[in-house]
This record gives sequence, C-alpha cells and structure tokens, in this order.
Amino acid sequence: MPCEGCMERDNVSTGATMEFLLLGFSELLRLRLLLFLIFLLVHLVTLAGNMMIFMAVLMEPSRPPMLFFLCQLSAIELCYTLVVVPKELLSLAAADGSTISFLGCAAQMHLFVALGGAECFLLAAMSYDRYVAICQPLRYAAVMSEGLCLRLALLCGLGAFAAALALTVAVFRLPFCRPRRIDHFFCDVPALLHLACTHSYAPELALLAACLLLLLPFLLILASYLGIAGALVRTTSPLGRGKAFSTCISHLAITLLHYGCAAFIYIRPKSSYSPARDKVVSLVYTNITPLMYPLIYSLRNKEIRGILRKMLRRIKIAQVN
Repeated sequence: MPCEGCMERDNVSTGATMEFLLLGFSELLRLRLLLFLIFLLVHLVTLAGNMMIFMAVLMEPSRPPMLFFLCQLSAIELCYTLVVVPKELLSLAAADGSTISFLGCAAQMHLFVALGGAECFLLAAMSYDRYVAICQPLRYAAVMSEGLCLRLALLCGLGAFAAALALTVAVFRLPFCRPRRIDHFFCDVPALLHLACTHSYAPELALLAACLLLLLPFLLILASYLGIAGALVRTTSPLGRGKAFSTCISHLAITLLHYGCAAFIYIRPKSSYSPARDKVVSLVYTNITPLMYPLIYSLRNKEIRGILRKMLRRIKIAQVN
C-alpha cells in the first residue's frame, strides 16, 4: 500500500531545501565507539596503501600498461573511499544519524556508482592487457601502446560517468516518502528505491539497465580469461604456465571481490531488500575490499614490490641528504 506522507511535488522543485536522514548504525549504541575506531583505522590504512601504490607508480619513469592501469585503479579506490567513508564515520559519531541534503545525496550516489562502474570497465581493460601479454606476447608492445591505454582509461571514466548520471536522474526524479529516513550509512541505490513512494517498476528497470551495462565488462573479462585458459592448455612448459597464472591471480581475486559484492547488492528485486544485510555487505564493499586491493597487488606483483622498494630508497636518501 502507498507509504504514509508521500510527496506529491516533484523532488526537483524542493531539492534546494530537502534533506535525508541517514540512520547509519543508530541501533548499535553501545558499539558505535568501537566501530568508529575500527573503521577509522581501516580507512587510514586504505588511504595510505592506495596512495603509496599511486605515488610509486607515478614516480616510475617507464610504466608498462599493467602498472598504468593499476595506478588508475588506486586513484579510483582513493576517491571511492573518500566519497563514502567520511559520511559513514559521521553517522557513527552521531547518535541519531546524520543529515544529508537532496543535492548532496544525489552527488554522493552519482560519484559512488560512477567510480564503481569505472572500476568495472578498468578491470575489463586490465584483463585484455593480460590476454595480449599471454596470448600475443610478440605483439604486446605494438598492441598495448600508450595511446591505446590512454583511450581505454578515458573510455572507462566517460562510460561509467554516463551510466551513473542516467541512473541518478532516474532515481531522484521519484517522489520519496516522509519521513525521509534512509536506513543506511550512505545514499545507496537500493535504499533510495525502498524509500520511493511509487509502485512502478520503472526505477527498478533503470537499475537493471545500469547493471546490464556494467555486466558487459564482466563478459569481456570472461572472454579474455577463456582465451588465456586456451593458451595455457596449449602451453607445454610448466614454468610458462605458472608464470602466466601468477600474473593473472591478483586481477582475478580483485574481479571476484568487486563483482561478487556488487551482484549481491544490486542484482535482485526490490521485494528482497534487507537494510541490515545491505549495510553489512556495504561495509565489506566500501571498507574491506578497497583495503584488500593494495595488499593483493603489493604481495603478488613483483613489479609493484620493486617500485615500492625504489620509492622507499628514494625517501631514505632524501632524508639523509
């Protein structure tokens, strides 16, 4: 049945003064301080790890395509956590939740979706890089030129921005129920759709269209790894097969983490929405996953370990001088 106190006016006309209340973790009164300290520590470590990789790759004079994409991935993760986590920490500090304006909520959702989408497209570009490196090693330098890498990076950003903008406009054109309380710690799409005062399936269709668009990079990743698997089957050298597998395992781990959490939250009907479950998965998605990325790459990638060591040596030399 229709929710009580639905807005009859268009949200655009009241967007300047409308506010949402992010309930966050207001039900966990006794654990708020502990959770605040834990998430603050995780946030600082995540920022430090991704910043270290970003600066180390940026300072490297010769950057192969995989390091170029990894630098972009670290930049996305830095922005990603800064869009969500500060508001999350604020909701833990405030006993009754924190408010966010209509435009602020729209901007947060748009940036969150755009950065997540850019990561999907970037993971597809990285899988294509691995495919060319393993299946066409003699043509690798010619195919993965600097110009192609720059164009792929630009397409990742523009494609994700456009998809996020279309989804944000579709969601924020809906009338929202009073009181406008979002049972989440940031303006996520399912939480806002649950707050929408409508029985139409159009908003879910907009979300489904965005999900289908972002599934396209996953299909490209799958096609790349099918090609890599075929090449590895034909490889007779166990050493070559092990080296190829080692170069792909980090990317595979990040892809499974990213798409696994995103599929659980977004690819489902509105009727199965559960605020408590969504908040738990979103905590993993916005805190643990960005923390794991620099750890996975710094532990598995020899090039990253090498440039990190060089960066630390430069810092030590600068301190001595």
